[in-house]
Amino acid sequence: MSTGHRASAKRARNAANLSRAHRFQAVQRNARISPRKVALVATLIRGKRVEDALNELEFDNRRASSMVRKVLQSAVANASQVAGLDPMDLKVVHATADEAFTFKRWHARGRGRGAVIRRRNTHITVAVSS
Repeated sequence: MSTGHRASAKRARNAANLSRAHRFQAVQRNARISPRKVALVATLIRGKRVEDALNELEFDNRRASSMVRKVLQSAVANASQVAGLDPMDLKVVHATADEAFTFKRWHARGRGRGAVIRRRNTHITVAVSS
C-alpha cells in the first residue's frame, strides 16, 4: 500500500464517501426568503431526530420553518422510498441555507438619486441519515 501524500488524500476521500453512503437529502432551490432567516431555523433542527425536528418546526412561528419542514419531509420520503428506512429512526445530519441569486430593484430617493433594494433568495438543503 502506498504511503505518499496522494494515497492519504485518496483514503480520506473514500472514507468520506463511505460515511455519506446512507445519506438522503432534499433541496429547494431559489426559495424567496433571505438566507439569514432560513439559517436561524436550520440550526434548530441540525443534529436532532426527525420526529423531534418535525415537531419543533410545526410549532415554530417563523415563515422559514414551514419551508424547511417541507424540505425535511421530502428528505425523509427519499430515505423511505429509496432505502426503505423507517422515518422514526432517521436523524437530521445536515441542514443549510445557501445564498442564491439576488433580485436587484431600484427605489427612488431624494435629489434624483436611486437606492438599490436587494431581494435575496435561498437554496435550502436538508440531509437525513440513519
